[in-house]
Amino acid sequence: MSRVYNFSAGPAVLPEEVLKEAQAEMLDYRGTGMSVMEMSHRSKAFDEIISQTEADLRELMQIPDNYKVLFMQGGASLQFAMIPMNFMKHKKADYIVTGQWAKKAYQEACKYGTANKIATSEDKTFSYIPDCSDLPVSEDADYVYICENNTIYGTKFKELPNTKGKDLIADVSSCFLSEPVDVSKYAMIYGGVQKNIGPAGMVIGIIREDLISEDVMPGTPTMMQYKTYADNNSMYNTPNCYCIYMCGKVFQWIKRMGGLEAMKLHNEKKAAILYDFLDQSKMFSGTVVKEDRSLMNVPFVTGDQDLDAKFVAESKAAGFENLKGHRTVGGMRASIYNAMPMEGVEKLVAFMKKFEEENL
Repeated sequence: MSRVYNFSAGPAVLPEEVLKEAQAEMLDYRGTGMSVMEMSHRSKAFDEIISQTEADLRELMQIPDNYKVLFMQGGASLQFAMIPMNFMKHKKADYIVTGQWAKKAYQEACKYGTANKIATSEDKTFSYIPDCSDLPVSEDADYVYICENNTIYGTKFKELPNTKGKDLIADVSSCFLSEPVDVSKYAMIYGGVQKNIGPAGMVIGIIREDLISEDVMPGTPTMMQYKTYADNNSMYNTPNCYCIYMCGKVFQWIKRMGGLEAMKLHNEKKAAILYDFLDQSKMFSGTVVKEDRSLMNVPFVTGDQDLDAKFVAESKAAGFENLKGHRTVGGMRASIYNAMPMEGVEKLVAFMKKFEEENL
């Protein structure tokens, strides 16, 4: 069996090195005689796994001591409700809508209070990031919310919005650990791990401790209160043990790769290979304004739906998987997360050049 180049937006490619490590430990994790999938979350072996996983993440991101790291089940979409239920103390929050997931978060927040859409890029199909230097931030807003990297549309905040002193909450699902980040600029930073860190089924939340309290909306379920996770080291109930284990493996891999500074350089080089080709191609073109391009998700089109479909079919036959664009926008999209090797992007570009020559 040969491995394909998997350009899926999520669940996404994982480092081959990590998969091989997990494979070697599948039946017997370090002499326990069992798989991590089988062991008790209360066992000494798993306690060491989750403790080391958190320690490695704290080291990679230089997370300040006054922030809690929470491992929570469910996807990022569950956080769309948890955030207002826990933090909308004055029943008002401001949202910057730059893509499908920010829009869904905004719509969910409307169920729990007044959610103000203070900036959006909907007018041009989310192909840019609006100017966020002087926003009409509400005086009594509990927080300002963004989706920092937009998986579907391929945009990225290169500068954080001016929240005028209000707490910033960011969904970083598709750019998690792709570059260094100053955690202290956020009240909460969170992401589903299935794009850049591990298997699907878990969210990592990094939350400033002073925000975590029992003062939540009446009726908020126990399992949707951040305090439940914070007070119990993410083990109020059985956590997603195997996902935590796999994330820990990826954290250690990133450390071996040189940390987040090295990862950013690696990602910039990969993205440049693809964007440089798109900028000079006579057939393919990117859909995002240059200054707002994501390093992780690269959408592109030929301008002809039939040709797009032909490209997707032929690329799949050539060993390039999941290049079809999201159903809401069509075209193509290459997600080139941390684990996508340079070789994968180089071979994709070579295939695109060949396709262009044969179909112009």
